[in-house]
Amino acid sequence: MNLQSIFGASAIALTFATGALAADQTILVQSTTSTANSGLYDHLLPLFHDTTGIQVNVVAVGTGQAIKNAQNCDGDVLLVHAKTAEEAFVDAGYGTLRTDLMYNDFVIVGPATDPADIGGMADVQAALSKIAATGGGFASRGDDSGTHKKELALWAEAGIDPTSASGDWYRETGSGMGATLNAGIGMGAYVMTDRATWISFGNKQDYVIQVEGDDALFNQYGVIPVNSAKCPSANIDAARIFADWLTSPAGQEAIASYRIDGQQLFFPNAPKS
Repeated sequence: MNLQSIFGASAIALTFATGALAADQTILVQSTTSTANSGLYDHLLPLFHDTTGIQVNVVAVGTGQAIKNAQNCDGDVLLVHAKTAEEAFVDAGYGTLRTDLMYNDFVIVGPATDPADIGGMADVQAALSKIAATGGGFASRGDDSGTHKKELALWAEAGIDPTSASGDWYRETGSGMGATLNAGIGMGAYVMTDRATWISFGNKQDYVIQVEGDDALFNQYGVIPVNSAKCPSANIDAARIFADWLTSPAGQEAIASYRIDGQQLFFPNAPKS
């Protein structure tokens, strides 16, 4: 079945799902930055609007801040990439249901000169250990984002506390992924980034992917409607329609079809109903 056919089939199904929802319904998504910075929403949201008439607005911040915003009832849907924190959000009653949506991976990028000599390594913990041992320089987001949470977990698994070298070879920017990449490139430091942001990043200069392919670099995204029992202002009906569309064959195919320079940025993996 081609893409147009899938979208058409989904439109028929969602026509019944939307029922009495007015065409001018609007929802707010609290989102991780990688999905916004990569251009994915620019690809997905017009398709969803054409199918349902629901307008989607997006606030793109680090995962930790997105979760806090949703806990403050500022949003109808949460779309982030830190599964443990997402499950805690649902367990605390703020979300109705967490569903796997899509995945990609993290990579470590660095200058072509590769001062820590980690290029081509398949073991991310060993690569981080070499960066620390050589003082090769590492720029961290330091912002409680999903990427930052993952980075700290990888350092811990390598038995290293990089924050003890904060301000030395380990620099915390407190910024988003794009700003951290720019800072890291300016310092000649290594940076861990999600692959989608790296592909879409326009200021690579002499930087290349140095470490990739380790299973530990897997990057899962989830989608969660905000629970109206906790947040009465949440537009739960429209939020569920959005989550259902993203995880439907139409939404999953739309995610898979998004590419930059022929490269697929996200890989759908929602459970099949």
